[in-house]
Amino acid sequence: MTAIKHALQRDIFTPNDERLLSIVNVCKAGKKKKNCFLCATVTTERPVQVKVVKVKKSDKGDFYKRQIAWALRDLAVVDAKDAIKENPEFDLHFEKIYKWVASSTAEKNAFISCIWKLNQRYLRKKIDFVNVSSQLLEELPKVTEESVPSGENQSVTGGDEEAVDEYQELNAREEQDIEIMMEGCECAISNAEAFAERLSRELQVLDGANIQSIMASEKQVNILMKLLDEALKEVDQIELKLSSYEEMLQSVKEQMDQISESNHLIHLSNTNNVKLLSEIEFLVNHMDLAKGHIKALQEGDLASSRGIEACTNAADALLQCMNVALRPGHDMLLAVKEQQQHFSELREQFARRLANHLNNVFVQQGHDQSSTLAQHSVELTLPNHHPFHRDLLRYAKLMEWLKSTDYGKYEGLTKNYMDYLSRLYEREIKDFFEVAKIKMTGTTKESKKFGLHGSSGKLTGSTSSLNKLSVQSSGNRRSQSSSLLDMGNMSASDLDVADRTKFDKIFEQVLSELEPLCLAEQDFISKFFKLQQHQSMPGSMTEAEDLDGGTLARQHNSGAPLPVSSEKDMIRQMMIKIFRCIEPELNNLIALGDKIDSFNSLYMLVKMSHHVWTAQNVDPASFLSTTLGNVLVTIKRNFDKCISNQIRQMEEVKISKKSKVGILPFVTEFEEFAGLAESIFKNAERRGDLDKAYTKLIRGVFVNVEKVANESQKTPRDVVMMENFHHIFATLSRLKISCLEAEKKEAKQKYTDHLQSYVIYSLGQPLEKLNHFFEGVEARVAQGIREEEVSYQLAFNKQELRKVIKEYPGKEVKKGLDNLYKKVDKHLCEEENLLQVVWHSMQDEFIRQYKHFEGLIARCYPGSGVTMEFTIQDILDYCSSIAQSH
Repeated sequence: MTAIKHALQRDIFTPNDERLLSIVNVCKAGKKKKNCFLCATVTTERPVQVKVVKVKKSDKGDFYKRQIAWALRDLAVVDAKDAIKENPEFDLHFEKIYKWVASSTAEKNAFISCIWKLNQRYLRKKIDFVNVSSQLLEELPKVTEESVPSGENQSVTGGDEEAVDEYQELNAREEQDIEIMMEGCECAISNAEAFAERLSRELQVLDGANIQSIMASEKQVNILMKLLDEALKEVDQIELKLSSYEEMLQSVKEQMDQISESNHLIHLSNTNNVKLLSEIEFLVNHMDLAKGHIKALQEGDLASSRGIEACTNAADALLQCMNVALRPGHDMLLAVKEQQQHFSELREQFARRLANHLNNVFVQQGHDQSSTLAQHSVELTLPNHHPFHRDLLRYAKLMEWLKSTDYGKYEGLTKNYMDYLSRLYEREIKDFFEVAKIKMTGTTKESKKFGLHGSSGKLTGSTSSLNKLSVQSSGNRRSQSSSLLDMGNMSASDLDVADRTKFDKIFEQVLSELEPLCLAEQDFISKFFKLQQHQSMPGSMTEAEDLDGGTLARQHNSGAPLPVSSEKDMIRQMMIKIFRCIEPELNNLIALGDKIDSFNSLYMLVKMSHHVWTAQNVDPASFLSTTLGNVLVTIKRNFDKCISNQIRQMEEVKISKKSKVGILPFVTEFEEFAGLAESIFKNAERRGDLDKAYTKLIRGVFVNVEKVANESQKTPRDVVMMENFHHIFATLSRLKISCLEAEKKEAKQKYTDHLQSYVIYSLGQPLEKLNHFFEGVEARVAQGIREEEVSYQLAFNKQELRKVIKEYPGKEVKKGLDNLYKKVDKHLCEEENLLQVVWHSMQDEFIRQYKHFEGLIARCYPGSGVTMEFTIQDILDYCSSIAQSH
């Protein structure tokens, strides 16, 4: 313990001008044994400060460090726990109670006694010592300043006990004297007992000499004792004076302590005042709204640009004041509560005034815009809403403010805008479509024939405009007829082209007017109501309600902003409410176009597909894209219906039993349809729909041509098949439809096959007996009779052959060919102009048969000298002469 005390004094307290008086090794009661030292110290400078210091050994090394220090004047109670029994526990009551367990009861008693001495010596405030033995306190000597030694080995007890206990190292002189003494004694090392006896004898001699010397100097001793008594009296007087001085200095110390505490309180007050001033400046700077802003919010002109700008700035300033991040405790201040209440009233007042003004603007716009409808009633144009949008966009920032501060009023304005604008757009769009229908059908009187009376747009009539078309009530395309309408020199086909071109232009004009109108309105809604329409972020609308009532989007919190995806949905829902009449009106217009001419569905399919493709490139989920997509579905259904009607008409075709068939009506219709479709669908986006229609139609044409050919009584089946498939092949070759290449080859093959069949069938008539004779010859050969032996057959001898040949002289052959030509001419129609083709094929077939007959004669009747009575040249001359004569 002595070594530790020296180390602590040297390393910790000497650098801080402190003296270590007592030390005790302790640990905290009830916890793990983490030992530390409690040290009682005093400063070396005046005034003396007494402290209790806790010293702990460092975790990173063997050195000690100062952990905490308490002023002794702050110690209220010392509790030794038990005044009778030995107990190492004790408590020190500072600002709180510290419980300690000493390593031994002796160390605890020595430390407590030191505390008692320091209290008696330096403190006027007396510490309460509880459960401390009174005998222990009474036996403790009075501590004086002089009794405390200085240096590293200082201790308040300062007694001889510590001196005895302490080990003192010999100095150099003592070591030298001991060495001289040991050198003088030979046995000092070899015989320690003899050396010790010698030293004891010498000590006794010295003690006796000292006693004799003292007895001899008794007189001097008495004088010395007298001087010591006088010195003790002087010391007592000095101690009395020091005590008086100490009492005086103690009062001064208390006054200085009071002054120090007063200075601390003054400093604390100044610090608090600075902080309070900072808080007040923060509140004034962030929660003070300028009078000009207040006046603008209460009385600002919302009709002028300058007033709108002032109101916008004031609203932004109010929002900043309301959204300021208050520091903890600010919301408890009465002034802050009153200011917040004032801001809330200003916000409510201005939001109500802004909502009323904008509602009036919406109503006025409906009246002003209605006055411009008359000038557009005769033109196929929609009124321009740009001036109205431009005026309203001045309020865009105020709408953003309203959206973030009062979502209820913002939502109400949104609903009112949709209500007013939907009625306005409904009037404009219906009038616009009425003009479009009139332009499609002609005059208003004629438009009524299509059921265009009133605004319902229902189509009930069946009479075409300009008496050019015969419209079937079922919506089918007009029935095909080869007759011409008496409209000057213009044919029905020319009228069809003109009508379809006009319809195409009108339909394109309608879409071209609607598209910018919808895009402009959608862009305005996005900007005015501050809704994002292009970004896509996660999130969705919480609940979408019916557009005719309720809110557009119900949120978890009425004031919370909508997610981006919900804002896009809100734009689409607003557009649906505002332009709810567009889709029905477009469907009515499509129905009218389809009723006028079912082929109009081709024009509408191409135009609408292009506009849908354009709209989807801009925004696939936009109102325009969705609406046009829905209408496109209707057009596609009409187109499919048109194809189905044509196929049904093919199946219902009835041919006359008294007249030749010729080119069937549905073959001509297909040619017209394909030519029209190719011109319409050139570079179109939906070519696939047309290719599918082509496939259905051509299959229907093929099947029904064969059906009609089988039912034909006046015209041979081969002629019907040949002429119609030749017409189909010519049409497909001219139009070069890539998806029908296989059908084109099939049509050509059918045409060729039936041409050959018809030629063979027809050529059997002019040389009938000759054909039958040689068929019998071939039958005998087929039965196994050698060709050169056929002439020995009774029915097929040379005489029978000559008899048959004599029945067909050149004159009879020519006559037979002439009759054949006339019959073929009656079978074939003029439109296809195949007479010469068929006649040339018959000529070639006749020559082939002639050569075949000559070959049989040469093989079966060799050397008979039998020949035909006409030659190949005669045949050529006969055919040429007959063709020229007709």
